[in-house]
Amino acid sequence: MDLHRFIELLRSEIASGLVGTSLTRLVLAALLGGLIGLERELKNRPAGLRTNMFICFGAALFTILSRTLAETPSDYTRIAAQIIPGIGFIGAGSILHTRGLTTGLTTAATIFVVASVGMAAGGGLYATALFATAMVLLALFLLGHAEETFNLKLLLTSYEVTGPSLEEVSNEVNRILESHHRLMQNVASGHTGQHLRLQFDVEGCNRDQHELLRQLKASTVLQSAISLGRVERE
Repeated sequence: MDLHRFIELLRSEIASGLVGTSLTRLVLAALLGGLIGLERELKNRPAGLRTNMFICFGAALFTILSRTLAETPSDYTRIAAQIIPGIGFIGAGSILHTRGLTTGLTTAATIFVVASVGMAAGGGLYATALFATAMVLLALFLLGHAEETFNLKLLLTSYEVTGPSLEEVSNEVNRILESHHRLMQNVASGHTGQHLRLQFDVEGCNRDQHELLRQLKASTVLQSAISLGRVERE
């Protein structure tokens, strides 16, 4: 009897049309959260595809439940309102403070916006959710590229140089960096038996990084100089 009762309740819920509407909203939230999460995943951020998808999906589900389970109209926003402090807790955990640098602010802000996209989808505001997702992706893709192109953002780039000895290589690199008013960071060295390898990070805008690499390659003291790529941070 219990199973039969459950099946009847399930049929009546499906017949009411609420299930189809709810599933549509949840699928949309998962897709939109996944799109934003994919961009984060491609940039190797801590909160990637699954995290953003779950946050958007969960926010949409809580919004749907808030409306469905509310006994009175005044209770409708109570469950949904608790999403904001919960997301704030997750966002705060993504912000890191190391060596005087603060990273993860963009990830925290993205998590906050992804939750709002989920709430919009869960509330049936499809156009709003789609527009917000488009704006977020536009900002993450284009504005980040513009910051680098127009030298508005400091980048941390890794380099590897080789030379006869640690002292000579270090002195030469520091001589070149002096004109840029920069210092080596996260320095590591190793000897291969034939030459010394020195790896280090340097902070500077895109234009400064290109000029630095050119000067490192033009040095007569260094045997070779290559860029190992950017150290991703926010």
